[in-house]
Amino acid sequence: MAVHKKTIVLLPLILMFFFTACNGKTLDLTIRFDQVHGLVPGNRVLFGENNIGTVERVFYSDQGVFLVDIAIARNFANAATENTRFFIVADPQNTENKAVALVHIRKGGGLLQNNATIDGTTETAVLFKQLADGIEQGLRAFEEQLKQFSQDVQRIPENETFKELENELRLLTEEMKQSGQATREKIKEEVLPKLKEEMEKLRKQLRELGREAEMKPLDAEFDKIEKI
Repeated sequence: MAVHKKTIVLLPLILMFFFTACNGKTLDLTIRFDQVHGLVPGNRVLFGENNIGTVERVFYSDQGVFLVDIAIARNFANAATENTRFFIVADPQNTENKAVALVHIRKGGGLLQNNATIDGTTETAVLFKQLADGIEQGLRAFEEQLKQFSQDVQRIPENETFKELENELRLLTEEMKQSGQATREKIKEEVLPKLKEEMEKLRKQLRELGREAEMKPLDAEFDKIEKI
């Protein structure tokens, strides 16, 4: 009797996870999701372009959430950390199927323990988180530049460098516009006051050199960020 071609392709993968599970060589995790969007056992677990595991079970709990059990091959266990986020996507190899995707929102973080239960998220939430972190990092880098310039302001080229700073602030303004309300409020409360303090220091230095007018383009862009 002929064996279906798709079965031949899947058989090694099925056997790999069967034997690794039997030998305790998988990292087993449970993820809580509000919705599973058609995710079923046998769907893949992805880290970047790597297939690192499989969905073992999907069930609806009496707490009103879906619990998804996944098994990750031990040689990819380091991908699952406290800074890893889990969300459901369309499987890029077969868009009719779903998959659980892993992404790091930042480096480091302790490794997740076997049989841990964690909260899943959505792809949109992860994208907004990455955007927010990118904005915050950009503003902090800008703050560091201002500190350096304040320490040795006489070496600042009068046009070129300030133009670059203005462009950086303009890019950050556009990213702020795309971020969510909670992200904007966090940045305004925690980052912008420090950035404004450094701008005032730089303004004082420029005023003493008779170059305060060079701050006008920076002030204009900073005002746009504050008004978002």
